[in-house]
Amino acid sequence: MPMPQLKRLTHSPIFQGAVGAAAAWYLRLVWHSNSVTIEPADIYETVQLPAILAMWHGQHFMAPFIKRDDPRHRTKVLVSRHRDGEVNARAAERLGVGTIRGSGAHNGEFHRKGGAVAFTEMVDALKEGFNVALTADVPKVARVAGLGVVKLAQHSGRPIYAVASATSRRIELNNWDRSAVNLPFGRMAMVAGGPIFVARDADDAGLEAARQRVENELNRVTQRAYDIVDRRGQP
Repeated sequence: MPMPQLKRLTHSPIFQGAVGAAAAWYLRLVWHSNSVTIEPADIYETVQLPAILAMWHGQHFMAPFIKRDDPRHRTKVLVSRHRDGEVNARAAERLGVGTIRGSGAHNGEFHRKGGAVAFTEMVDALKEGFNVALTADVPKVARVAGLGVVKLAQHSGRPIYAVASATSRRIELNNWDRSAVNLPFGRMAMVAGGPIFVARDADDAGLEAARQRVENELNRVTQRAYDIVDRRGQP
């Protein structure tokens, strides 16, 4: 197929809808076919809702299954405006998660990518009782948390929870975000950290301290999730 025709096909709503539906079906298969460990076990009783759920990019595919069938668990996820984001958005919506379109940037493109509007939508969603999920990485820089999630907590007054999921059966890709494609028929772990609040009047030093705490906590829960599914440190 000539490249222009292929591009038109992949950009078409019908194609993106079909791929999104297939992705949602596959993620349900992964969820239902893995034995799941949740840590801490009482997180759903102790979490302070609505909350900001932060995760690393490339480790976020199972995030829609964090929520439960409870009105308090209404959730929206930040999804980029890129065409790949369109497929992710359609998959998320089929899994019962609302979407907010936009993304951050570290090269002056924040407004072009819809970041400012998306930030306002996230603050409003938290005020309305929705949880908000987003990846915390600086765009195209793996495992370095940006200030976006921290400023969201500052402006909304809601806590950040670092969350991670991992499966024992997976394909690890050699790309910028170290994506792990989760596979069915194994073990899964979902791990959450404790609440991280950011003061409304936090100065630059306070914001940087919170950013570093989020980064450290994301690394910790991610490592813990992999340790559980790979059975490291067990007798």
